[in-house]
Amino acid sequence: MERRPDQNGDVVLEINSSGAGEDHPQGVLTGEQEKNGDTNGAGAAAARGRSMSFSQAYKMRHRTPQARLCLDMQVFTAWQTAVLSFQSLGIVYGDLGTSPLYVFPSVVLPGADERDFLGILSIILWTLTLMSLVKYVLVVLRADDHGEGGTFAIYSLLRQHVNFKGSMPVQVTRLPSDLHLRFHSNKKKEPSWMQRLLERSTTLQSCVTYTVLLGTCMIMGDGALTPAISEHVVMLTVVILLLLFLFQQLGTSRVSFSFSPIMLVWFGSISMIGLYNIIKYYPPVLKAASPHYIYYYFARNGAAGWEQLGAIILCITGAEAMFADLGHFNKTSIQAAFSTVVYPSLILAYSGQAAYLIKNPANLSTAFYSSIPGPLFWPMFVVSTLAAIVASQSLISASFSIIRQSINLGCFPRATVRHTSDKYEGQVYCPEVNYLLMVLCILITVGFQGGPEIGHAFGVAVIWVMLITTALMTVVMVVIWEVRAAYVVAFFAVYLAIEGVYMSSLMNKMAQGGWVPFAITAFFLVITLSWTYGRKKKSEYEAGHMITTDDLAGIVARSARVPGVCFFFTDLMNGVPPIVRHYAEHTGSLRELLVFVTVRTLPKNFNSGVATLKLDYNKTLQVGNRYKIE
Repeated sequence: MERRPDQNGDVVLEINSSGAGEDHPQGVLTGEQEKNGDTNGAGAAAARGRSMSFSQAYKMRHRTPQARLCLDMQVFTAWQTAVLSFQSLGIVYGDLGTSPLYVFPSVVLPGADERDFLGILSIILWTLTLMSLVKYVLVVLRADDHGEGGTFAIYSLLRQHVNFKGSMPVQVTRLPSDLHLRFHSNKKKEPSWMQRLLERSTTLQSCVTYTVLLGTCMIMGDGALTPAISEHVVMLTVVILLLLFLFQQLGTSRVSFSFSPIMLVWFGSISMIGLYNIIKYYPPVLKAASPHYIYYYFARNGAAGWEQLGAIILCITGAEAMFADLGHFNKTSIQAAFSTVVYPSLILAYSGQAAYLIKNPANLSTAFYSSIPGPLFWPMFVVSTLAAIVASQSLISASFSIIRQSINLGCFPRATVRHTSDKYEGQVYCPEVNYLLMVLCILITVGFQGGPEIGHAFGVAVIWVMLITTALMTVVMVVIWEVRAAYVVAFFAVYLAIEGVYMSSLMNKMAQGGWVPFAITAFFLVITLSWTYGRKKKSEYEAGHMITTDDLAGIVARSARVPGVCFFFTDLMNGVPPIVRHYAEHTGSLRELLVFVTVRTLPKNFNSGVATLKLDYNKTLQVGNRYKIE
């Protein structure tokens, strides 16, 4: 068997016609045949052998704006962006959008007066602005991995730029040939100091990996807690959860078109009611935008005010879904929906409640419903109930995307991943994960009976996800974006301080439900680490017991050859796995054609040079290596 490059740089498998008849499979036309218009195989039949072109069969077509399906690369019209923004209201923003239902009512502050409510409102306004608008909408959404979001997307992005190696819980798939994969053509050749440090230290690489796994499992826990916090009538909640999770199989597009009108009505309603309350009760309430009211709040309330941060943090629950759900939409649509609808509506809603409470402080525990004008109470009760149901959706959809990313990186057992859209690749559904989350949600709802412990647990999960995201984004800024050191330090210091203060308050609630997200995280971590450990041991065994060419020749000589093709799936990129020896020993035979398959998930815009391979018919083949058995 000889190797020779094709003039077009194609990957060609040429099958000799000796000993073969019409039973041979028809080959895929090479690029040269396509150019010459030889589409019926006449040119191939006239030649001594037949050519099968792997790269022509599996080569990605050059995309035009009209044909692109990758959401981070696609060119959208204004109308398409508007439709996606509308859809995102029902998927991404249900949780964040319904937070006015329970933020003020969750605060317990006896004797609160005007300055206290202005202080709480000031904290809410600045938290919404800095965490949701600045951090997620303007910064974190830019760290997508070819249209996918979430902590695993950041990790995948880092692995494309940093040479991870050594003993790690996540299988290393980077190869020397990956030097030909071009991800970011505008990246400088000189690596940053952090990249060099990461590539030298396997300990730091493992720390990054475990941090990502922790963050991912926390998001899964967040997804289990989100539906449980949305309702307070336990049996009704269980019925609603069953219907909600059964509804997921319809796919992102149908679910969003069903839920988005509800959320649009919700945002419009809370905006108008908030504006009405501002005008009626306390028009200057927006002066709370001045941060000095935050100082007055803590100066007066001290430790009691600090404890209420565990309730105030609920105003940004669901902000992490903007990034986690990115694969279902695109950056522009999510940014547009938040900036034009969600953010202004929430500002008006919280300001309206604060204005009402300044005049009616005794109604703090029922702030949302008490602030609704009398004639609108029952219509708003219906709308808020429907919106609370929709609130459960954001992190359910995110969980499907996360599991898909985890499977691609070999960090989670293989599960069914169904693509629910023929237009957008990121819109997926995982039935096993869906029903697992359903069981967890029902258990949490029944176990806590809709009590405040669920809120404490929810807040803990959210703040830990945000802290981990801040740490990972700092690495991305240095290694990939090459941001100036002063900006990186400012980003890390500001958000570590904000999230650290919130976390210090929430960790005080560990005994009152704060342990729940850690329990759920531990459950998913056990699954993830068990799977990755098993994959790692399997890979080590295959590498240590790899069959040499001489051994393979002996196995073939001792085995009867029977017609047909046998596929062996292996993690080995080069070499014959030991499963061949076991197969031959147990069956006493080998198929005429043995194909060894290694599946690797590559970026959508990868570009690689691959060697050309030619072999004789009826010989054992591993693509990428030569094995000629006499």
